[in-house]
Amino acid sequence: MYKNLIFLILISSFSVAFSQDKKIQISTINNITFDADQFSGIDSFGFSYLTKNNRFIKTNGKDAYEYKNISLGKITKVDIENPLKVVLFYEDFNTVILLDNQFNETNRINFSKNTAPILASGIGIASQNQLWIYNTLNQQIGLYNYLKDEYKTVSIPLLGNIKYYQSNFNVFYWIDEKNNWFSCDIFGKVVALGKIPDFDDLTILNNHQYIFKKANLLFFKDISKQEIGNPFQIEISEKTFGNFYCKDQILSIFTFGGITNYKIIIP
Repeated sequence: MYKNLIFLILISSFSVAFSQDKKIQISTINNITFDADQFSGIDSFGFSYLTKNNRFIKTNGKDAYEYKNISLGKITKVDIENPLKVVLFYEDFNTVILLDNQFNETNRINFSKNTAPILASGIGIASQNQLWIYNTLNQQIGLYNYLKDEYKTVSIPLLGNIKYYQSNFNVFYWIDEKNNWFSCDIFGKVVALGKIPDFDDLTILNNHQYIFKKANLLFFKDISKQEIGNPFQIEISEKTFGNFYCKDQILSIFTFGGITNYKIIIP
């Protein structure tokens, strides 16, 4: 019986280790060389988005588009969730620029001129011709319809300051200074999702999975699973790197010489 117990323990240990090894599959796709200060991601059409000397650039190696606005200063945030409606946020001037797919300026929104007082410190594209806004004046999340020039507050006042935020068409995510993770949907429903480890950089995949960088190592975490080995380290060839981007099973690692694209499969 004692031998059987040891055998079962060994089998269980092997099964856990095997499941961990099979948890994430990653393989190199290609390397792209370019000179940039910041990398903002790759869209579904294969274009990379870069910032160099405050010039915003979109390129696929053959075609390239560029946008620069000296009068608005430094680009604070880029949102490429919708490649046909790219969002640039210039926080120092409380202004958002919307670009079409050829980088023509389609909208320029100065929130300082809005009838409802807005001081934005968080911006992202939302559904139905709207923008997510975190308004520091009332510490609430709101939605701004850029076609109708209408703004509405959707959340209750947030507690604490925002350390990191990210959004998609339907959800605004944020992490406060104590590393508490929250979400707010377009109807204003706020959900506490849990606490995350300390991080240097982060990409939220959905409401229970994220990838984070700490000390030049990359980790995957699934808060819905508590198995041994979570968070799981993602093995990449880069020993030092800047930021990263992950979407549609493509993990892009940015170094100051370019990016390496990996195919990543996460269960």
